Amino acid sequence: MTNPLLIGRGIPPYTEILPEHVVPGITTLLGEVEQSLTELEQTVAAIAVPCWEDFVEPLEHISERIGWAWGVIEHLLSVKNSAELREVHRQIQPQVIQFFNRFSQSRATYEGFKKIRHSDTWEQLDPAQQRIVTAALRDAELSGVSLDGELKEKFNQIQMELANLSTQFSNHVLDATKAFSMTLTQPEEIEGLPNSLLAIAAQAARLDGDSKATPEAGPWCITLDFPSYAPFMQHSRRRNLREKLYRAFVSRAASGDYDNNPLIQRILDLRQQKAEILGFPSYGSLSLTRKMAGDVTKAEQLLEELRQQSVPFAQQDLEDLREFARRQGEQEPLQHWDIGFWSERLRESKFEFTAEELRPYFPLEQVLSGLFGLIERLFGVRVVPADGETPVWHPDVRYFKLLDEHQESIASFYLDPYSRPAEKRGGAWMNDCLGRVRRREGNDTVVRKPVAYLVCNQSPPVDDKPSLMTFGDVTTLFHEFGHGLQHMLTHVDYAGASGINNIEWDAVELPSQFMENWCYDRSTLMGMAKHYQSGETLPEHYYQKLLAARNFMSGSAMLRQLHFAMVDLELHHRYDPRGAETPAQVRSRLAEKTMVLPPLPEDQFLCAFSHIFAGGYAAGYYSYKWAEVLSADAFAAFEEAGLDNEPAIAQLGRKYRQTILGMGGSAHPMVVFESFRGRQPSTEPLLRHSGLLVSAA
Repeated sequence: MTNPLLIGRGIPPYTEILPEHVVPGITTLLGEVEQSLTELEQTVAAIAVPCWEDFVEPLEHISERIGWAWGVIEHLLSVKNSAELREVHRQIQPQVIQFFNRFSQSRATYEGFKKIRHSDTWEQLDPAQQRIVTAALRDAELSGVSLDGELKEKFNQIQMELANLSTQFSNHVLDATKAFSMTLTQPEEIEGLPNSLLAIAAQAARLDGDSKATPEAGPWCITLDFPSYAPFMQHSRRRNLREKLYRAFVSRAASGDYDNNPLIQRILDLRQQKAEILGFPSYGSLSLTRKMAGDVTKAEQLLEELRQQSVPFAQQDLEDLREFARRQGEQEPLQHWDIGFWSERLRESKFEFTAEELRPYFPLEQVLSGLFGLIERLFGVRVVPADGETPVWHPDVRYFKLLDEHQESIASFYLDPYSRPAEKRGGAWMNDCLGRVRRREGNDTVVRKPVAYLVCNQSPPVDDKPSLMTFGDVTTLFHEFGHGLQHMLTHVDYAGASGINNIEWDAVELPSQFMENWCYDRSTLMGMAKHYQSGETLPEHYYQKLLAARNFMSGSAMLRQLHFAMVDLELHHRYDPRGAETPAQVRSRLAEKTMVLPPLPEDQFLCAFSHIFAGGYAAGYYSYKWAEVLSADAFAAFEEAGLDNEPAIAQLGRKYRQTILGMGGSAHPMVVFESFRGRQPSTEPLLRHSGLLVSAA
């Protein structure tokens, strides 16, 4: 047991795991789980009706044993990427995919689930168990369990190649982002840039080899990493430099060694082939069978309803921006690289504050304190630091525990908050490290406590300043913590349905988007917004301005998300990968009705659209809007109770914890939602929260 990847359980010992452990460790594990699966298949085949404890639990254990080690490697690939780790991942991934194909296509286990489903004991199972069995049967069928011969071999080859292409796509985006930088040396080149960005840029220059770089004197290194790119586009007064940076950003991973165009074409072709093998007309149809919407038509109906509401507002947003820029002396027609800059100027003019002004009021420690206070207020659980109690993969990573009403530890999570563009992929996400499950161990019954990964990419501490967050960083942290809460506060005892497991993909954003609403709640915001130097609470006029600015250009923001979602569905449902039209042309065609400023001819946004080509959102990006309908309606329940009515909020919070957070995948999301809200969801709260309800009246 010298290889830490062979532990297969508990908190991963991150300080001990090295790239050289991967190939021998996974090879050994694959041999063990292969043998365990064969033995279980033989046992199940000989039983008339397998029971839960002797069939489902051992099957879950087999999956979790390899999943534990492979999950550790995949996690490190996203937060501590290196050439060495990539290479060993590339070497062993085909064998891992082969095993998971074998696992998901096991006829013996499929027949075992069928025996349970059609047995006299079916009604004795509780609803969560029944849902797990039903999902297992569906997933086996969608994994090709009924395939034979050449068709099965082709299907498995497709699965293998898709996994490889997904990894390549992600690596290309990371490498292309890392490859570009723009070094500024003259004072006029940094006109308008906030001090926080200058500090980041000087730090980047020092990391790039210029040890004498300072925020005051430069040089300043601007990169495509979002904490650098976004504020530059918002504040730089040098239009030519904004254009240079924008063109680099929208053409990432679209040429040379990192060109994702051929990968996109191949991914879409393989997904279509996979769907056809399984008897579906499109990959979109295949994907939606596992989702709450059920079919592409329902998803598109929602998107179209929201699009029609959003377009007039987005058109007005652009016209307002053009008029404002003209009044400020801008003589050139507005281009894409001007939108962020003039939007920020208009926001400042209209609401009389800048995003940068707020940063000092949002040091990470204070925001965490406010977030944790809200969690205790709503759900009755305390979050306490537990740094040093478990190994971490980087010195900046924190570790926390959740305590229940009896001060008993019920879950824990890692927080990896800062951007590290050289080794960590962009964006923010939650993932599960360990899921909750209640199992027999010998003569005892034990509950494994859930553990979550929460990963963000905000600005790190620079020099003597703590990490000062934008308000956008704050809402991102609340969003990811919402995912984490659903994972950590589950009360389901079965691994197959606890936490985020077995939840339809278009419902998983409900708890995350729900949490974002609390960033605008007075007691929550004022409780955490305190100046990092003086301790002064955020002045009231800033709070009022934040509220007023909440729906600033919300039509544009809504339309942007709808554009992504509609392009995704079009590519996976109607686009013919073997036809004459390219994915980029599909995007341009849809832009005519989902963008008020057409994309540049060289805009290769799809080449960095990792959500659908390297993540889990293929034919599912619409889920953000689908779930936002649910989350807005769920938050409306708290608004109706009165956000300052503490007893009512606490009571409703406990109900939300028991239903939305607690039930996990043990029931259909609509059943879960109705158990909280008492009715089916309405789009009205989302449109109202977004300020898009005027024309609907």
